[in-house]
Amino acid sequence: MCRSIKTLRPPYAESATEADMRAAALQYVRKISGFRQPAAHNAEAFDKAVEAIAAATAELLDSLEVRGRAAR
Repeated sequence: MCRSIKTLRPPYAESATEADMRAAALQYVRKISGFRQPAAHNAEAFDKAVEAIAAATAELLDSLEVRGRAAR
């Protein structure tokens, strides 16, 4: 479990910024890859994973409804 990742949906967070979503994605990729900072030969794959997870996070938050209202 990535304990430092914060909940980004209301009511826990009123709005999530792109920076919030990228930070959460970065923490997730660091956790599952075991790398805090990847070696040069893994940097592209690491960065692509962070971007893909940040995009999936934005899509999820845009799709959620919390008690009858949109999450973002």
